Order: sequence, then C-alpha cells, then structure tokens
Amino acid sequence: MDESQLLRGILEGCVLSVISRGETYGYEILAHLEQNGFESLFEGTLYPVITRLENKGLISCRKEKSPYGPIRKYYSITALGEKALDSFKQSYHKISRAAEKTLFDEVSE
Repeated sequence: MDESQLLRGILEGCVLSVISRGETYGYEILAHLEQNGFESLFEGTLYPVITRLENKGLISCRKEKSPYGPIRKYYSITALGEKALDSFKQSYHKISRAAEKTLFDEVSE
C-alpha cells in the first residue's frame, strides 16, 4: 500500500492538533510534525492541508511582518476547528484500535 495515501487520511487531524496548542506558522508546524515521526514531509504537502483547514473554517490566519524576512502567516484554531479536532480524535481512536486488533492481535478460535 502506498504510504502517502495512509498519511493523507490523518494529516489534517494532526496539523489541526498542532495548531490547537497555540498560534503557530507553517515552518513550526512542519518541524513539530517531523519531530514526532512524520519523516520526509515537505511544504508542498503541508500547505494544501493548511489551505483546506482554512477554507473549512477550522483555522484562521493572520499575517504579520517577520523579523527574519517576508510577511509570515500565523494560524490559530477556531471554535469549529476545536469541535472538528475532538471528532477526529474520537474517530481516529476507534479506527486505530480496530486496525491494531485486526492487524496484530491473534484471533482466538
């Protein structure tokens, strides 16, 4: 199975979770995900996810001049995003438990 398909299914929830911890910007999100084991993640993967979250009203964006260069976009979670994150966590937990049991537990007969 193509790992990118599996990743695509959970990345929105993970990005939303990172943003829920406090206002942040793209590079910080990317660094946080990489530190937690999301290897080989690129801006070209991350920014479409951020755009989808913003278009759905789950995060908001504000722009501010960066002391290190161009204007930086800072992202925050919205109330709708908090609800979506809670729902994602519940669904993820349920599905991952079922998958773990199916993939790795021995079936008792």
